[in-house]
Amino acid sequence: MAIPIKLEVFEGPLDLLLHLIDKNKVDIYDIPIVEITEQYMDYIRQMEREDMNVMSEFLVMAATLLDIKCRMLLPREEDEEGEEEDPRAELVEKLLEYKMCKYMSYELRDRMVDAERSLYKRPTLPKEVADYRQPVDYEELIGDVTLKKLHEIFKQIIRRQEDKIDPVRSTFGTIEKDEIDMELKTTFVEAYVRSHRKFRFRRLLEKQNSKMEVIVTFLVILEMIKTGRIWIEQEDTFADIIITAREAGDGAPVQLTSVSE
Repeated sequence: MAIPIKLEVFEGPLDLLLHLIDKNKVDIYDIPIVEITEQYMDYIRQMEREDMNVMSEFLVMAATLLDIKCRMLLPREEDEEGEEEDPRAELVEKLLEYKMCKYMSYELRDRMVDAERSLYKRPTLPKEVADYRQPVDYEELIGDVTLKKLHEIFKQIIRRQEDKIDPVRSTFGTIEKDEIDMELKTTFVEAYVRSHRKFRFRRLLEKQNSKMEVIVTFLVILEMIKTGRIWIEQEDTFADIIITAREAGDGAPVQLTSVSE
């Protein structure tokens, strides 16, 4: 009469492999494939053969182990970098992934057990207790504070706010874009030159309404000097600049003369 043997129930072939690795206390990165395969095949032989769907999964893993066992007997193949490939590498990676998922399921199960021990009770305070607010004693709250002290505190707060103000940036106004039409300004300067013929440059600048107009006027004068329509003279370093319009056909060179310092 055969002695009945009760086998441990495993969730799949990877679960069985992890059990064998833990049982033999071997490194998962260096699996003794021959020993583990023999133990795995012994377990397969003792399994009941009623459920072929379960058996098929274990048989596929058995074929994988036998394939790895055969490849371990052959010369090692080399990868692109010239290193030897380990036939067990793919199996080890699957085992590590399964082990991580298995332990995560244990953690979730423990949390579910702890959650079952948590009890929740709805608040049952009477409405008058929940709505109760402790009265404020204003005399106790104010204490020895007087109007004079409040005034001092107010001045300190104002002083702190004033200290935060940047003395330089606070004086800046709003920066506005001053648009000047270059063509209109050129027309104005040319008309002024034609009508006055000879004049001080300062007089022309005094007729401008903004700094930007002064700059544009200066650029127009430089352009007229470059094209030879006017020439300028200056008797001294800080003397007024005299602008003279050139007559048509006048061959006089454009010059900036300065009577020596």
